[in-house]
Parts: sequence; structure tokens; C-alpha cells
Amino acid sequence: MLITAAEERKKSLTALYIDGEYAASVDSVTWLSSGKKTGSEITDEELYALLQQSNVNRAKEKALYLIEYRPRSRKEVEDKLVPLFGEEAAEEAIERLEQLGLIDDAAFAERYAQQLFEQKHYSSRRVLFELMKKGIDRELAEELTEQLEPDPVEQIARLLETKYARSMQDEKGRQRAINGLKAMGFSWYDIMDAMAPYQS
Repeated sequence: MLITAAEERKKSLTALYIDGEYAASVDSVTWLSSGKKTGSEITDEELYALLQQSNVNRAKEKALYLIEYRPRSRKEVEDKLVPLFGEEAAEEAIERLEQLGLIDDAAFAERYAQQLFEQKHYSSRRVLFELMKKGIDRELAEELTEQLEPDPVEQIARLLETKYARSMQDEKGRQRAINGLKAMGFSWYDIMDAMAPYQS
């Protein structure tokens, strides 16, 4: 097969034409470093390797964009990359960024758990659920929630002073607050302890 044209396109891509027909687009860095040029012969195996390397490079760029926007877990990045570049390229890109310390589930999980405890005032059960939803290993998630969990009664008290302040005026409102706190994963006993000052 003969590469008959290589045309630059938007988003740093190069369109390759083989035997006069459009064949594929690869990222320009991959193309320039391939050693190939217009008029070069290329085999099916070489074309596949070129496309695979392009997918890996593009997956890395996409992953860097994603984690620059906000910290993400491995699973979050993987879920974004696989539909675009395939499992093999996504895995290679993620592994490379893990080696560089740019994707780190342990560090991400600790920051995220702290954020959920301190800003959302979530229960440890809810934090555990949210961490696992992000793809964090259960053992690590349990270890972090146990290590970082503040006093649950104090967490509930903050929520009663902020989120549920208006609900504490009457019995019906207090029951709504209780139901909401139970849905957030707080235990009945901790809720009752925190609500003691509001009971008539």
C-alpha cells in the first residue's frame, strides 16, 4: 500500500490517504515521528500500529485535559477514554499517567472524602458509597472513611443548623429532617442525640 497524501486537519490531526483513498486520521505528532511520508509504502500491520499509537497519544491528551479540569479517579478517566479510543489505548494512557503520579486513586480518594465530610457533611456510610461509585477500591474507601470520619453527631448538628434550620420549627418539619438525615446514611441514635436540643 502506498501513502499518496497526508493532509493536516483541525485538532492536530493528519488525514492519511492510501492508494488515493482516505484511510484514517492520526495525531500529527504520531505521524511526524513515524518516519513515514507521502510516497512511503505501508503495510496493514504498520498502519494498525500507527493508529494504535495515535489513539494512545490522543487518550493521554484527553486524560490530561480531564484531570486539569478537576481531580478524577482512574475509573472516571477510563469511562471517558474507552468509548473514544478503545480499551487498549485507554489502559496504556492511564498507566503512563499513573507512573507520572498524575492519576492516583489513593490521593484522589482522600481529598474527595475530606471534601464530602467537611463541605457536604455526609455520613461515613454515604462517603463510602460515593467513593466506591467513583471506582475506589472498597478496602481503601473503608480505611479512609474510618480514618477521616468526624463525629457524626457534630455532622448532624451542622446540618440541622444549616440545611434543616427551617424544618426545626415544628414536629412535621423535624420528622422531614429525620427522614432526610436517615437517607444520608446517619444512624437513628446519632440523629436523636443531635436533635435532643430541639425536642420539646
